[in-house]
Amino acid sequence: QVHLVESGGGLVQAGGSLRLSCAASGRAFSDYACGWFRQAPGKEREWVAGISWSGGMTYYADSVKGRFTISRDNTKDTVYLQMNSLRPEDTAVYYCHAAIDALRFWGQGTQVTVSA
Repeated sequence: QVHLVESGGGLVQAGGSLRLSCAASGRAFSDYACGWFRQAPGKEREWVAGISWSGGMTYYADSVKGRFTISRDNTKDTVYLQMNSLRPEDTAVYYCHAAIDALRFWGQGTQVTVSA
């Protein structure tokens, strides 16, 4: 069982930056692959970025590639999402996700709002 808590969301102007954090509690967090998803009003939840259990592999949706960076610190049981060059279309609730085998865990989400 893993409990995930996101933080770092807020209001930022277009072109600005935010760093989201996802703090995990539970056993063997370093065994989990992690990712970030987002859901804008009236839209389905979409995958944004993923990272392997070791942090050695990272993956990005085309819409954020080159602007967002996912990372993790397994000594702190935390996953990060550095978001640069933010756009109004990045406005959404951002969710942290952890997975291993058939197990899936979600955080409660943090709101990111980008003003034009």
